[in-house]
Amino acid sequence: MAVQQINRGNQFRDDKGLDDRDAERRPAPAPPLVAPDETFSIIGPGHTLESVTAKIANVVLKDRIRIGWLAFLGVSVFFLAMMVVALLGIIVMGIGLWGSNIPVAWAWGIINFVWWIGIGHAGTLISAILLLLHQNWRTSINRFAEAMTIFAVICAAIYPAMHIGRHQVFYWLIPLPNSMGLYPQFRSPLEWDYFAVSTYAMVSILFWYVGLIPDLATLRDRAQSRFGKFMYGSFALGWRGSAKHWHRYMALYVILAGISTPLVLSVHSTISFDFAVGIIPGWHTTIFPPYFVAGALVGGFAMVLILAIPLRAVYGLKDLITMRHLENCAKVMLLSVLVVLYGYALEIFTAWYSANTYEQYMQFVSRLTLFGPKAGPYAWSYYVLWFCNGLVPQLLWFRKIRTNVLWLFAISIVLSIGMWFERFVIIVVSLTRDFLPSSWGYYSPTIWDVMLYAGTFGLFFTLFLLFVRFLPAIAIAEVREIVHHEQHQAHAGHGTNGSDHHSGHSAGDDSSSGGQPSGLSGDRRTPEIGAAGATA
Repeated sequence: MAVQQINRGNQFRDDKGLDDRDAERRPAPAPPLVAPDETFSIIGPGHTLESVTAKIANVVLKDRIRIGWLAFLGVSVFFLAMMVVALLGIIVMGIGLWGSNIPVAWAWGIINFVWWIGIGHAGTLISAILLLLHQNWRTSINRFAEAMTIFAVICAAIYPAMHIGRHQVFYWLIPLPNSMGLYPQFRSPLEWDYFAVSTYAMVSILFWYVGLIPDLATLRDRAQSRFGKFMYGSFALGWRGSAKHWHRYMALYVILAGISTPLVLSVHSTISFDFAVGIIPGWHTTIFPPYFVAGALVGGFAMVLILAIPLRAVYGLKDLITMRHLENCAKVMLLSVLVVLYGYALEIFTAWYSANTYEQYMQFVSRLTLFGPKAGPYAWSYYVLWFCNGLVPQLLWFRKIRTNVLWLFAISIVLSIGMWFERFVIIVVSLTRDFLPSSWGYYSPTIWDVMLYAGTFGLFFTLFLLFVRFLPAIAIAEVREIVHHEQHQAHAGHGTNGSDHHSGHSAGDDSSSGGQPSGLSGDRRTPEIGAAGATA
């Protein structure tokens, strides 16, 4: 028996030595091809609570006004002035200045309204849903994504306010008590839009502002000028970082996240009812609510990347908005694209399987027939849609593409264009080919349509540039919490014995990798974390 044990021990050592030699000969896995200053951690190495606070706050308080910022602001203000001219023309002359006609009564106004509302959905998903799902990687991008949501809703609200024609009585959309007993038609999806969008805007603004309060207190305490201290202190609402403040803040923050979560699904579902409850070929389908929500997430995450990539490069925030954030956004975008493609395929299948003559003509002639005597006048737009939303995003399956900022930026722009064409195909192509050939028509936008649409970009980027200059684009308190957890994990990992090391490491893992969510951790109300909002 002893000889057998010795032989087994020798065999084990020989096998172990062979495994070690194989491991030495086996090539190490190739690291991702990224720049040396990039990292796949949630936060770059070497940060402390003070360094994080200083880096984010100094962008607002101490960073000089950059020439590039001024130039981009000048271009944005120019387009904003173009929008003002377009709005004045529409108010004075009426919406006849637009290219809208019969049968295309809904044209660029509704297209751009749906497109802008969709962009805001990513901000709500990042801020609310990922918070409730304990996803800590949201902390560096949720603040400017929430701001993006608010600015996009503002741009979207311009279109229905102008499209009603009688702009001076836009408040009639609100069910206000009046002596004539006149109320909106509550069975109309257009009225549902008012309630959905107004609720969405109000909750988004509240959620954004509540998250800003600790950071406004930080800016108040670090500001050098009296005016800065007064302004930031006024909006900080007397925040001192006490345990009572943190307790009430976290309770309200989670409640608002819970309220915002169903809005991600309900708002764009309600907007899809504008079309789904109609009988127009191309509209009358039950796939629209999830199809619209997925499309909104694609457009929203594309805009998040379009904003995040220049922001991190210009202000040197690559160690806070890391490659992990960009890659995760790309993954969510790819998943949403797959849902959208399922909706496209289901539209084609439903038209074929239903044997409905009008649906088949809309799908196989108006949209798919590119050449020939029966070619659809807008068939080219349907192929642009498939190229932008179907073919190009398949590049995101490759990690080399997902971790290349130039590729991500280009793909995001292409997807934004594709999502606009999706709305164009749904609205314009469907309306130009109704049931009766005698009512068919053609639509082309006017210069006033183009000016108003370009002007909304000016409004959006003007607001975003001012936001980046005067408010922290990254949530200071939440990023400080991640740093605190990492420091706690590193400290616990140096225990003096095996049991201490094991328990400390487990606690660190629970708090930094998903066990405790960013923004939900009990450690957030400790003195050193509370100081983030008081003295920083």
